[in-house]
Amino acid sequence: MELIYLYVLFLAKMVTIVTAIGALVFIVFYIGQHQSDHSGKLKLVNLGKQYKEIQQKMQLARLSEAEQKRWQKEIKKQEKIDQQLKKQQAKLNTTATAKPCLYVLDFKGSIDAHEVSSLREEISAILAVATKQDEVLLRLESPGGVVHGYGLAASQLVRLQQAGIHLTVAVDKIAASGGYMMACVADRVVSAPFAIIGSIGVVAQIPNFNRWLRKNNIDIELHTAGEFKRTLTLFGENTEQGREKFREELNETHLLFKQFIKQRLPQLDIDTVATGEHWFGITAKEKGLVDAIESSDELLIAKMAQHEVISVKYSRRKRLIDRFTGSVAKNADRLLLRWWQRSEKPLI
Repeated sequence: MELIYLYVLFLAKMVTIVTAIGALVFIVFYIGQHQSDHSGKLKLVNLGKQYKEIQQKMQLARLSEAEQKRWQKEIKKQEKIDQQLKKQQAKLNTTATAKPCLYVLDFKGSIDAHEVSSLREEISAILAVATKQDEVLLRLESPGGVVHGYGLAASQLVRLQQAGIHLTVAVDKIAASGGYMMACVADRVVSAPFAIIGSIGVVAQIPNFNRWLRKNNIDIELHTAGEFKRTLTLFGENTEQGREKFREELNETHLLFKQFIKQRLPQLDIDTVATGEHWFGITAKEKGLVDAIESSDELLIAKMAQHEVISVKYSRRKRLIDRFTGSVAKNADRLLLRWWQRSEKPLI
């Protein structure tokens, strides 16, 4: 019995020691993570080189074993020739004529358009090195969202236009509402045949719990300074005057939306397409909303012959505590933000 007691006591001590060490390690990592740079990391991938490697693997798979050996020898021979040429050019202080670069960005937008924080970093990085011969391809996927978020995202793309960098937007799935606000900035817009395009309109819906609260004898007091500081509310009693002002704000937002698109696509019959409707890519081309029916993959492969194709992606670093908890608090905050945006702010 005494042996069992000693064993349990030893086990308890070991558990205490291991727990203490684990807690200490966690605290050290947590403090180190707070002290480190949280700005993020820029990732560059040579898509042209990546595609060439895949192409070579597919070609090898079709050859016999003897043919594969001969083919690999030829590849190695060509690589040596290329390396010798580069060395000779380095000695002579000359360089081969570089291909123009096609920078590839991906924007998969949410309702709050928080992805714009990475987009602005990616565009800043490109503008730091790009020449007038270079181009940018944005693979865009977004159903739209808050006006201020997508307005800022479109403004980031305007920076490329102002720098004289040709911008192509490719839509494989959807660029609607705020997503199309971004797309229309481009010099050229291509769309997959069944991608959803358009939805040039503004929407807002607000639940109101006032009658339910009154039924349960619950009072809500809302105090404001300014006649239209709050037009419609979730819990107060809405007035016809407030509703009229809210509709006025929606119409004003819609007018600004239409003017923004018309400024960039003057040939477009804006009153015909700004009804809030959306269309598939084929119909959108007929209406002048897109320039060509083509997937982003077709466009990229066609560009690889004449361009260096480089993917640019900026990822923000996550804190250790966020990884440990699965970003529960962040997701909860974002969920609350979305509900607030849907209830009090118009969406495009």
